[in-house]
Amino acid sequence: MKLNRIARVGAVAAVAVLSLSACAANEGTPAGGSQPSDGGTALSGTVKATGASSQGAAQQAWTAAFQKANPDVTINYQPTGSGTGRDNFIAGSSNFIGSDRAYTADEIAAGKFGACATPDIIEVPAYISPVAVVFNLDGVKKLNLTPEVIADIFNEKIEKWNDPAIADLNKDVTLPDLAITPVFRGDESGTTGTFTSYLASVAPTEWPYEDDDAWPVKTTRSEAAQQTSGVEATVNGGKGTIGYIDASRVGELGSAAIKVGDDFVPFSSEAAAELVASSPLEEGRNGGDLVFQVDPAKAPAGSYPIALVSYLIGCAQYEKPETADIVKAYFSYIVSEEGQKVANEAAGSAPLSTEVAEKAQTAIDMISAKK
Repeated sequence: MKLNRIARVGAVAAVAVLSLSACAANEGTPAGGSQPSDGGTALSGTVKATGASSQGAAQQAWTAAFQKANPDVTINYQPTGSGTGRDNFIAGSSNFIGSDRAYTADEIAAGKFGACATPDIIEVPAYISPVAVVFNLDGVKKLNLTPEVIADIFNEKIEKWNDPAIADLNKDVTLPDLAITPVFRGDESGTTGTFTSYLASVAPTEWPYEDDDAWPVKTTRSEAAQQTSGVEATVNGGKGTIGYIDASRVGELGSAAIKVGDDFVPFSSEAAAELVASSPLEEGRNGGDLVFQVDPAKAPAGSYPIALVSYLIGCAQYEKPETADIVKAYFSYIVSEEGQKVANEAAGSAPLSTEVAEKAQTAIDMISAKK
């Protein structure tokens, strides 16, 4: 598996620690507002953003709080999906983006980003969440699944819910003689990248594909859906459906506990954080490009092995000072203790650790306007 693809999963240190270092410029000012001498806000203007639908609930909460503290600012974030967001940032139609994977080194080397005054970009982890394997079966809310069984289900090798491969893992559950309908992201998606990276790492025999943001299986009976909300709605609206979504959208759907070592681990933000707690930064990137390497095959005991780390991606330099000021302040708010708490309450994400938040803030401090 390609290491630069593994990096899309990201990293975070221990989730239990919530105290973060706030940017000195924002001390005493809620939601990242810049405080002038008259007590008002110095920020004014509109920024456009697109990207990861997994960040949708968190972005709604972040923008509401930030705009309340900065009433002359508008943050227009559209959850188009990570792939579209990355394309928009290259084209210059988004001032910043959210993405469930970082740009690869090859993508960065390919040329200038249209949104930026220089080729240098800032990429920081902002949103850490499990990717849950969810299903819709009458009377069944929890199942145990191994990575090999998950791979065979989504590769359309296991066709019925009462297949012995599933039944043997769930002897206390009455499983119906019902067809399985896998649901996948039809749009290019970092969530798909996280999910396929997991399968390629832990079940390479059953999953003979490279990890990819585009769904790799040539399907005969699976269903495609657009964005996180589409997968959620399709699984909810079907019978015998199964899909993968950001854990913030599980709702009343059934969910799988996934085998790690000798145990089956249900999803939780804490368990997902365990997976990426000690991951190194990818080598060869500049100081503002914080991309981490995680291998799901090395998931420690008790961790949840499918963890999405979604990034904020912006320019190191913007053409307009007002754009640079807003993006810098907004990013600083998101990685702050307050911003991470807001996301946790709105979406159940795992707050950044002190160490990761401090590194992210150092990268964000590099954002400026072209002189």
